[in-house]
Amino acid sequence: MAEQSPYSEKVMDHFMHPRNTGEIPDADGIGTVGNAICGDVMKMFLKIENDVIVDVKFKTFGCAAALATSSMVTEMVKGKPISEALKITNKAVAEALGGLPQVKMHCSVLAEEALRSALKDYYTKQGKPVPFESKEHKHEGETCL
Repeated sequence: MAEQSPYSEKVMDHFMHPRNTGEIPDADGIGTVGNAICGDVMKMFLKIENDVIVDVKFKTFGCAAALATSSMVTEMVKGKPISEALKITNKAVAEALGGLPQVKMHCSVLAEEALRSALKDYYTKQGKPVPFESKEHKHEGETCL
């Protein structure tokens, strides 16, 4: 009898067939977040026109959940106004993937942070005030598997 995966079919699909991978050479915003404890590192590239995210790409080094959450968040924001993208939470990313094991929820937090980091970079490059507060990712007491 085959062992059942702790991941949903959607997580496995985004892990095996990630969407929007790569870089945008002339990106308007670039954000990099990482976690030295488990080694997950996400880099997100945004192309923005008239306050709409017209293109988004990512590069992630990490586990299946890190790749899947990166892929899903890019799908969720592509073609959306920045105001809508800022409403996306790590919980929404995890729900869109059909859930994540509790021990992997930090990956959805990193995906949200990568998006916010890229948007912060965009606002900084535009010389505009950043219209949101950064969320600090806490990774205390968690074990990465």
